[in-house]
Amino acid sequence: MIVAVVVALLCVIVAGLAIAAASVRVLREYERGVVFRLGRVTAQRGPGLILLMPGIDRMVRVSLRTVTLKIPAQEIITRDNVPARVTAVAYYRVIDPTRSVVEIENVLSATSQIAQTTLRSVLGKAELDSLLSEREQLNEHLQQIIDDQTEPWGIKVTTVEIKDVEIPERMQHAMARQAEAERERRAKIISAEGEFQASARLNDAADVISRNPVTIQLRYFQTLMEVSNSQSSTIVFSPPLDALQAFMGGRSAQPGAEAREAPDPARLDDALTAARAALASATADPARLMSPADAEAPEPVGGTG
Repeated sequence: MIVAVVVALLCVIVAGLAIAAASVRVLREYERGVVFRLGRVTAQRGPGLILLMPGIDRMVRVSLRTVTLKIPAQEIITRDNVPARVTAVAYYRVIDPTRSVVEIENVLSATSQIAQTTLRSVLGKAELDSLLSEREQLNEHLQQIIDDQTEPWGIKVTTVEIKDVEIPERMQHAMARQAEAERERRAKIISAEGEFQASARLNDAADVISRNPVTIQLRYFQTLMEVSNSQSSTIVFSPPLDALQAFMGGRSAQPGAEAREAPDPARLDDALTAARAALASATADPARLMSPADAEAPEPVGGTG
């Protein structure tokens, strides 16, 4: 009889411990419990020690921590008909544990699917240049759309970031050529602008120099002083214009200038008259035209027959 009582007590104790273990739950700080009592939702519990009614209550744990959702790579075609492969990442957290359990079956799968479809639809409306240079605006647009669609599920999407954009290799080469042409265009514009500004400054300098001719001489001497500091090359400078003009104006004072003066016209007439007289006398006496060597040569022997 005593043995039977002891066995019964032991069974009662074991059953009580089993019931206590089934009715006690411990939730961490970042966890909340959604309790269903006979299929109906009660107030959410946690964190800490939670007591449930065995066989009547069923609890679902919900984590409130931020979840990192990697969006699979999506093949898209941009607005300007450029194929691209885009990968992104989204960050979300549960703000209403009850709705995240009651309104949707699988929060993670649903958020991932809605993020993929939104990514394709939004980026398909953007051009390639916007996709590469305006990522912040696209990220904000994606976050707003996904957050609006997941808000009824008790989900808050905090951030959506485009990680990588892959484009075909031929398109990369075309973009490289476009960037190179753009840099050359900017270089030519900057060079032309520099030439324009330099010409404007030279025009101003010419106006200043024209008011006082001595300025050009001062500039000439300044240039000579700057060049004299360099010993690696020889530079030849022409003398000042004033010195050249003085040289050209005083050339008659050079030695030998008298020898190059124009002859007297009376002397030319006398010389011409003497030459005409000598020619006339030579024509009258042909023997005068013979050279001295011809006059002394002996006559040929014999007649001409």
